[in-house]
Amino acid sequence: MALELYRDKNHACLMFTDLIEEDGQAVQANQFLIVDDDTGAIIDPGGNLAFNELFMGMTKHFPPHKLSYLIASHADPDIIASLDRWMTSTKADLVISRVWERFAPHFTKVGKTENRVIGVPDSGGHLPLGRHELVLLPAHFMHSEGNFHFYDPVSRILFTGDLGVSMMSGAEARVPVTDLKAHIPRMEGFHRRYMVSNKILRLWVRMARQLDIAMLVPQHGAPIMGKQAISDFFSWIENLMCGIDLFDDRAYQIPTGYIDPVTRQMRAAPAR
Repeated sequence: MALELYRDKNHACLMFTDLIEEDGQAVQANQFLIVDDDTGAIIDPGGNLAFNELFMGMTKHFPPHKLSYLIASHADPDIIASLDRWMTSTKADLVISRVWERFAPHFTKVGKTENRVIGVPDSGGHLPLGRHELVLLPAHFMHSEGNFHFYDPVSRILFTGDLGVSMMSGAEARVPVTDLKAHIPRMEGFHRRYMVSNKILRLWVRMARQLDIAMLVPQHGAPIMGKQAISDFFSWIENLMCGIDLFDDRAYQIPTGYIDPVTRQMRAAPAR
């Protein structure tokens, strides 16, 4: 079931949180449908695990044949592994960083993406959507080399991809977070590993603080809502050491452990 993040008579933002079976085999992921009058876009459509449910769920709110864009924050499998099926079942164009423009066709059959990919330069840009637009904001190395976030000026929602991610179930992801301090334990481990460096986070925060934001909505986990929680999030990541800040020569050693293909566990080297 879609969760309404925003709706007025001409504009709607819907979030799907529970399209993937929660059996522990795949990470929970959110997908988004934005509709402005008779124009629609899906943000981060997901992998094949989500395709059928998302396609059917979308039809209740917007006709697939009118879909204009598939907008990808980056090129991970949980973002666009279902691309071939979307290219077949709709006339939508893929909007993705130029860094990934020539990699995305590897998700499809030959020719499916021909003249249907809008490559976004590193600087981002404004993408027309109905009577309004989406702002494609640079978010490189958070965590992908070519990465964008998407700001909707009508709803004042910033879709943040892998920034602001929290580890939880699809049902839990439907409940917006308004107290950041209690939420940090569900975010910290992910951000320390998947964000590349504190420098990048500080540069992003400087840019994001210029926007009027009502809600930060990541691709995994719950939205962060309200002026105080958003301000607290900015302050938290602005000071977070992560990625290469935490790595040194201890992370680059010739391995000594052995992978047991039966137990799928690491074991010590055999005695000699």
